[in-house]
Amino acid sequence: MTDMIAARRPPIHMIDTEADALAALALSVEDKLPDVSALLLDEITRARLYAHDRIAEDVVTMMSTVDFTIEATGTDRVVQLVYPQDADIAAGRISILTPVGASLIGLREGQSIAWPDRSGKERRLKILGVRQA
Repeated sequence: MTDMIAARRPPIHMIDTEADALAALALSVEDKLPDVSALLLDEITRARLYAHDRIAEDVVTMMSTVDFTIEATGTDRVVQLVYPQDADIAAGRISILTPVGASLIGLREGQSIAWPDRSGKERRLKILGVRQA
């Protein structure tokens, strides 16, 4: 990740047990998906951790449904953030092991973040709403 993108990342929040599971997942795919692994590990490292029952309802956690807009195009999307084995783009379930998935985790409603798309181009998205599973 570039230092410029890192400098513009908002504060994030994560459930402590999810952070542990996601760190293990990121490390397990480090050879196969080095960029996404590094992005996810960076997010985990900078996150403020909470017990499951102490995290705010408007924080993107695993299995959350997230409404967001891609700021440059005004395109609105609704996705559920899932583990890789549950991913199904056609059904709106995106894997945490995608650049956008790794960028969504821990954000709160109203926050914006710059993230690299699959081609490496920087995009900016804004969280419009979060619904817990």
